[in-house]
Amino acid sequence: MEIKERKSPFTVCNVGAWSMTVVSSVGIIMANRQLMSPQGFAFAFATTLSSFHYSLTALVCLVSNAVGYSPSTHVIPLWELILFSVVANASIIAMNFSLILNSPGFFQISRLSMVPVVCVMEWILHGKQFSRGAKMAVVMVVVGVGISTVTDVKVNAKGFLCACVAVLCTSLHQILIGSLQKKYSIGSFELLTKTTPMQALSLLFLCPFIDFYLTGKFLSNYKFSSGAFIFLLLSCSIAVFCKVSLYLCIGRFSASSFQVLGHMKTICVMTLAWLLFDSKLSLKNFLGMALAAMGMIAYTWAVEAEKDATNSKSHRNTKDKISGEVMKPLTSI
Repeated sequence: MEIKERKSPFTVCNVGAWSMTVVSSVGIIMANRQLMSPQGFAFAFATTLSSFHYSLTALVCLVSNAVGYSPSTHVIPLWELILFSVVANASIIAMNFSLILNSPGFFQISRLSMVPVVCVMEWILHGKQFSRGAKMAVVMVVVGVGISTVTDVKVNAKGFLCACVAVLCTSLHQILIGSLQKKYSIGSFELLTKTTPMQALSLLFLCPFIDFYLTGKFLSNYKFSSGAFIFLLLSCSIAVFCKVSLYLCIGRFSASSFQVLGHMKTICVMTLAWLLFDSKLSLKNFLGMALAAMGMIAYTWAVEAEKDATNSKSHRNTKDKISGEVMKPLTSI
């Protein structure tokens, strides 16, 4: 009974972290759809929008730190913060180039490839092992989401290169979020406070020129309406929760778990688009989403089974060690 009571708050926190991730991610997709689509407010400056997201997140973190809500008590070397920012910014920029240069189908395939890439990188960098059940579940999720989302696939050299950079940098960025938290025993919000200001400043400087290269226009050419400004502010506000939940989930779980279970967002977006925007869903879409959902459930079971096995082994070793220490005085009598 005591163990269950101890696990309960932890489980509630886990559910809360995942709920925040799903709700905020779906919310920001819906807000950005209205802000950026030609049928909405046609705000075409995607990279600059990312810089606004990081700027507001950095502001919230710094204000929180200044008022003492999230005091900064750990020190991370400057070179690691710079490396982190370079990888994170390269991820954002390459992802936007990939979106522009590739067909929607190939862009979705590149995003799906992050699941196995993160798993392989965690195995290489941290020696993380995956059970057979977890591997099969990952395959189910990737195939299911692929069936339900991938349509036309066209590949070109520039787009392929940008997609590769985006996948590698995004995967490494997410792994770094988890490894820095463990290495320096730092909380997710404190790490966010230390990393976002540098990212925000560098993105604010770079992004206007990147968007000009992609669209041929500067932000100053865009005519803001009150509606566009409201949705821009809404997008930035939701982005704060997206960043917080990203760091929180990866810190509590792992980058691979975040990638696998994070595709619940894809299913939610497709379902909401079907319900709210009359988007068409075929039998293939439904079957793909069902397979992906089963894969996520199977992955959760596999990970929990691994944890239970590890805990049981650790408990047995501890028990044997204690028994050995108790027996030593008896044998010496």
